[in-house]
Amino acid sequence: MQKFCPKAYFRRTETEVLCAVEQVDHCGLKNTTDYRHSLFTTHDMKPYVIGISGGSGSGKTSFIRQLRKQFTEQELCIISQDDYYLPREQQHKDPNEEYNFDLPRSFDKKKFRNDIRSLLSGETVTILEYSFNNPEAEPKILTFRPAPVIVIEGLFVLHFKKITPMLDLKIFINAKETLKVIRRILRDQEERGYPLSDVLYKYQHHVLPSFEKYILPYKEEADIVVNNNSDFNGGLEMLSGFLRDKIRSVSATPPR
Repeated sequence: MQKFCPKAYFRRTETEVLCAVEQVDHCGLKNTTDYRHSLFTTHDMKPYVIGISGGSGSGKTSFIRQLRKQFTEQELCIISQDDYYLPREQQHKDPNEEYNFDLPRSFDKKKFRNDIRSLLSGETVTILEYSFNNPEAEPKILTFRPAPVIVIEGLFVLHFKKITPMLDLKIFINAKETLKVIRRILRDQEERGYPLSDVLYKYQHHVLPSFEKYILPYKEEADIVVNNNSDFNGGLEMLSGFLRDKIRSVSATPPR
């Protein structure tokens, strides 16, 4: 009997592949889910990588959540810079001895970069969710699996010089400054339990200066700017349609 090998089948449709895996198990795969995640990990295909950035309160998280709903985990993987914050004791303090979490140095850039590279190489990545120093939040174990489309999201994704070369598409989420302040207040009070005075102080002394220095300059370099003053539906629809075509073209490409 001829052995079945995923490398000969990874460009076929998911239905065809799963049927094949159910019939034979000569490649040591544990189950159909394992194989489904191995569809796009062979060396003759590189995942399509998207970087999404924008200022705090611009709506990046909401945009990402809606994008996530459009695709399965087998089609799209999202990895967030927020889960790579360094511990509080390693954070920089401003002149008033307040921790500043809005600097590029606030993150474990090396681990973030290495985990992205692992995903691009077809490896599964597992990390502990960052809880934003909220004592009432219980961190979850996050698992990121390889997919044909990988989205890298975060404040400084377009600023990190060793990550931008990995990106095939750069997206900037834009919003008016007044709206971003209001959204930041609502989010930090409701989701993270921060007092209003703390939120306003950090926005004035940390968030805004960092945005102007490390984030806004890359708006001009973005391939797509999504304006989110009222909603981002148009941008989301455009991106979702583009990615469906990307995924469809991969499935339709015959094996080499």
